[in-house]
Amino acid sequence: MMKCQAVLHLTAVILVLLVAWEFVKTSFEVQTFQWTKVTNILNTEGEIRAEIKSAPKCSLSRDCPPDRFALSVRSGAGDIVGPRICFNGKTIMNNVLNNVGEGLNIVVVDGERGVVEKYGFLNMDIGNRDDILAYLKEIQPGRIVLVASFQDVATLLTDEIKEIFVGMGSSFITSLKLKDNWVFVGRAGTKIKSVFEKQAVNDEKTNAFEKWPNMVEVAGCFPRSLNATL
Repeated sequence: MMKCQAVLHLTAVILVLLVAWEFVKTSFEVQTFQWTKVTNILNTEGEIRAEIKSAPKCSLSRDCPPDRFALSVRSGAGDIVGPRICFNGKTIMNNVLNNVGEGLNIVVVDGERGVVEKYGFLNMDIGNRDDILAYLKEIQPGRIVLVASFQDVATLLTDEIKEIFVGMGSSFITSLKLKDNWVFVGRAGTKIKSVFEKQAVNDEKTNAFEKWPNMVEVAGCFPRSLNATL
């Protein structure tokens, strides 16, 4: 009994720390420009000059080339910490912005211009199946779609909805089950298999937060061009 209580306490502490860290990251994030660092460099004449270098967007380890967008997509953790979606250096959805919800959190981007067209969440537990399907069908071919799960993602997941995500390049959507965690970035209507996808299966033997699997994340540089290789 004491061991069980200790595990519950540790899980609660971890989730609280995740929420706190998310708040700190968003509070100090400047949306119009990235944090910069100043480096003193000795030039050929022996004079010290300052070089200002922008930090990589979306907290990546390196800058993306001009023909690619920086992005980071993280699923929710348990039923407390919501997902986070960052695109081209700007956090579009997360807990602190108070715009995430249960189900599939989605950001749709014009792939040519890099402009966010819409974002929101589809409640896959108590939502309207027809409305969910209509929302997904409205996404125009070529649009970049970023998806992060939070809590239940499978109750209203029909074969028709799965096929839409398969058409965006998803490989795992057909195997998603109740309380699985899932993140995905693909391009609508192209059927190009995406490498920006991860799934954490809900399994009591391996779950990180008792009834919930560990959160998953994908990050990297996504091509602007339809013809580029992922």
